[in-house]
Amino acid sequence: MASRGIPLDTAAIFSTAMEGILYGFSVLMFVGTMWALTRKRRMKEINRTNTVVAFMLLILSTAHMIVDIIHLEEGLVTYRDTFPGGPAAFFADVTQITFVVKNIIYILQTMLGDGMVIYRCYVVWQSVWVIIVPSLLWLGMTVGGYGAVYSISKATSEAGNIFAPATGQWITIFYAMSLASNLLTSGFLAYRIWRMERNISAFRTSNNSMMPIVRVLADAAILYSVTLLSALVCFAEANNGQYVVLDMTMPIISIAFYMIIIRVAMKTTSYNNTSTIGMGTETAREIPQQYHIKRMPVEVHISQITHQDQTSKSAY
Repeated sequence: MASRGIPLDTAAIFSTAMEGILYGFSVLMFVGTMWALTRKRRMKEINRTNTVVAFMLLILSTAHMIVDIIHLEEGLVTYRDTFPGGPAAFFADVTQITFVVKNIIYILQTMLGDGMVIYRCYVVWQSVWVIIVPSLLWLGMTVGGYGAVYSISKATSEAGNIFAPATGQWITIFYAMSLASNLLTSGFLAYRIWRMERNISAFRTSNNSMMPIVRVLADAAILYSVTLLSALVCFAEANNGQYVVLDMTMPIISIAFYMIIIRVAMKTTSYNNTSTIGMGTETAREIPQQYHIKRMPVEVHISQITHQDQTSKSAY
């Protein structure tokens, strides 16, 4: 299948430049995430799950940035005059080791980011049933991703096009299932927190609200989903713009994760939660307690009324 859009050498330059800009922003957000997670907390109070995942995302996005620069240097400098067809042909060759490695890193980054969203969903809902479909989509995404990498590694000069049927079907599966998993789990998360907020709002004694968390979850989901949808559309149309979107997705995955952690870690509620909502095992016990407030205040309120009635009767 013939590709369309911008030339591949131009796409390689533009994608690396855009990835570099977003990578720099993600590093700044990583620093902010570490500050938010450790601010005024003792070592045992730090959410280890978030910390480990944040570091892993930074390592993977850094590795991808380095490999991308090496890939660009090889195509434009090292093999510029020796590779048959020039730089454009070099960047079209999906069997290049740097191309294969950068795609493996991208798959690992996506698996980690999507897997963390599913984990958050489980912690907030405290139910395995809610994450069954997202988990199946995550497994399908994993199979599609590594199927694509395997087919690329086995490609020949005739089948060495990223849009060829041998690799295209696997990449389409990967994009589609990652998009579906992200939308589903983010929707479950936002709905659960919105429902908790609605149930406890009538009994809250302060102005603290969990709606900002819902908004930041929605923002992160939209940012990531729009990027995935753009990559899927570009790939379906055999447009070289998908190379640009693919490289931009790496730091965007980190940014989406960091923006949620920073917003929730800085959120203080009237329940004196010191860890983030739905972001680690430390809160698995706190979420049900908050949610059950929707029933408890009614009982306490009746008890108080009864007590007051008895007091007034005895006074008379």
